[in-house]
Amino acid sequence: MKRAALLSTVAIAGFSIFAYANSPATDGSCSSSTASSATYGEKNIVETALAADDFNTLAAALGAADLAEALQGKGPFTVFAPTDAAFAKLPKDTIKSLLDPKNKAALTNILTYHVVSGNVLAKDVVKIRNAEALNGQRIPVRVNDSGVSVAGAIVTTTDIECSNGTIHVIDTVMMPATKNIVETAVGAGSFKTLVAAVGAADLAEALGGEGPFTVFAPTDEAFAALPEGTVESLLKPENKDKLVAVLTYHVVNGRIYSDQLENGEAATLQGSKIKINVDKKTGVSIDRSKVTAADIETTNGVIHVIDKVLLPE
Repeated sequence: MKRAALLSTVAIAGFSIFAYANSPATDGSCSSSTASSATYGEKNIVETALAADDFNTLAAALGAADLAEALQGKGPFTVFAPTDAAFAKLPKDTIKSLLDPKNKAALTNILTYHVVSGNVLAKDVVKIRNAEALNGQRIPVRVNDSGVSVAGAIVTTTDIECSNGTIHVIDTVMMPATKNIVETAVGAGSFKTLVAAVGAADLAEALGGEGPFTVFAPTDEAFAALPEGTVESLLKPENKDKLVAVLTYHVVNGRIYSDQLENGEAATLQGSKIKINVDKKTGVSIDRSKVTAADIETTNGVIHVIDKVLLPE
């Protein structure tokens, strides 16, 4: 589902929001500085957060992102909600910058990264490895002897019941990926040839769009391994159609993580299908290439790095 559609359904679908705080409670009970399920069970998530008086920055952020009304909807929602203390841990002026109207998109991306579908209780959280956030990205869940963490934030209080969902408190604001596929490739520094090819093919705007997409990205070394003169030939204006075909053969619709790849074939944007082989010992291969790095998160999809350029027949 596209991000715009996800955002439009937040008021009618069930979501769970995990809240972050500094409370020492880890047994499902609520501390005096946060909301009590017995006291606030009749209030919705936003009302509960306001009544706790520990989530003033979160409330202000929800208002600035125009998300407060949606999170007071029918739900249910589960929220990971950072307390004021959690927001205060961010670098100086970060909050002020995020609350600036011109940065509304960035703020929305952060806040919706704290929201997942369904009423997820603590007993359910510990059973999963990842949770899909409303912004489309994954929230990694880790469980050890010290407790539960989500995207590096420690869950300090769980199962605060609200009339339209549940709040879990954590100690840090979770930060999602903030760059799209093209921006991520540019920033990595190891995809210079790929970035140049995307530009020559006039695909930068498309691959920087809403998506989501899954890109199998060849490194500069992968392009260098092609027969001499191949890259130079593809970059010529008269060969643009061929270049577009090669590049779109590396792209699949949807956000597909490595643990979701299965043996078989997948349709590419080019129209042909790539062959996927998943082996527990040797890893994942796409056609004749090997996946050397997986699950690089972006705002509009996921990147898997491959060691050979894929060439459609």
